[in-house]
Amino acid sequence: MQTFSFEATSRFVDTPKGRIHYHEAGAGPALLLIHGSGPGVTGWANFAGNLPVFAPHYRCIILDLPGYGRSDPVEGPPIPGCVDACFRLLEALKVERAHVIGNSLGGVVGSYMAAQQPARIDRFVTIGGIGVNVFTAFPGEGINLLTAFAEDPTRERIETWLRSMVFDQALITPELIETRFRNATDPVTLATSRQMYSRASINALATEFRGPNAAFRLGHLSSIQAPTLLTWGRDDRVSPLDMCLMPMRLIPHCELHVFPNCGHWAMIERKAEFESLVLAFLGRKAA
Repeated sequence: MQTFSFEATSRFVDTPKGRIHYHEAGAGPALLLIHGSGPGVTGWANFAGNLPVFAPHYRCIILDLPGYGRSDPVEGPPIPGCVDACFRLLEALKVERAHVIGNSLGGVVGSYMAAQQPARIDRFVTIGGIGVNVFTAFPGEGINLLTAFAEDPTRERIETWLRSMVFDQALITPELIETRFRNATDPVTLATSRQMYSRASINALATEFRGPNAAFRLGHLSSIQAPTLLTWGRDDRVSPLDMCLMPMRLIPHCELHVFPNCGHWAMIERKAEFESLVLAFLGRKAA
């Protein structure tokens, strides 16, 4: 199997709202992979391991969202800024239509892309994140730990947060902790995390989930026309499994797969099963 390095796949594109860093490999239909949020995350950190499997079939584009990795930050609300950045990247690369895979925040971003410009999105895959808590409390354990790190960024706190992300604790190696801590304490990256995960931001979001605008946060899901695959870790401590219930009902052409013994990173923790499932879904002929 062909291997892919960070340096060989790394690219930049300049747009009117700033520079976007991304990785590109493979040929065929475009596949945009959108990472999640959290301290020190990048597109490469989320999806580098999946690139050798997907690139033989697709033109894989893994971006760093604004303020993450090597991409410039943008002003304003984070999620609309991320949606805009994804469309800016596709425009710059002259991609008219793409499959989308989004982890956590990336799934939320992808859902807005699919709802706002349905003609641009072919098939849509999410990994946790999308939806709202139905039976469990918000914010949950993983979000609270993330907020604690944003308020006081120590190595111990990032390790505690990382351990909440996975079922298999052996995945949290000293090298991963050190890399994430180094990336997370970069001033631009830390500012991005604090914008989204300050205690005030999370409290405001919790109030919105309980208030009259809760349905507004889900309203766009019914506009998604792309065939959609929700994937979830049964043991996700960041986005509990009950979050999938509303998207599963509201997205018209939606199916759900739950991985046992799996946390928030199904594409890493259940790598082979995830890749097999997604390749079959993306390659399925339209009904």
